[in-house]
Amino acid sequence: MKFQKNTKLGKVNFLIYFLLVFFYLTSNSISSDKDEITKKYTKIKILDKISSKNISVNLINGENFKYSDLQIKSIKCKHSEFDDDPEITAYVQVRDLSNKKNDEVYVFNGWMFSSSPSINPFDHPVYDIWLTGCD
Repeated sequence: MKFQKNTKLGKVNFLIYFLLVFFYLTSNSISSDKDEITKKYTKIKILDKISSKNISVNLINGENFKYSDLQIKSIKCKHSEFDDDPEITAYVQVRDLSNKKNDEVYVFNGWMFSSSPSINPFDHPVYDIWLTGCD
């Protein structure tokens, strides 16, 4: 009785290994593309409603920025993943430092949208903040 090699099984194993490697490499490239969408800086404009002066600020994501009585922190800023309707979104936290009663409460804590600032508005009697971009 002669033993023969099962070449079909070897070809199937090779095909399975090839497909696993292919899907692993393509999934890594897709996730790295998503990482490039998230940016390091958040661009905002701050309007002082009393003096009618505004300034543009580049916030470093994850760091606090103090402007007058406000402490502003941008957690994340990203461009939309869709090409047909570009949208810039940022997760921003704002504290009013003039309120000494409870310094842990945020005046604003949420997502800002560059195209529609009225969706989740920043409501403050003296200042107005809106998102202008990401870098």
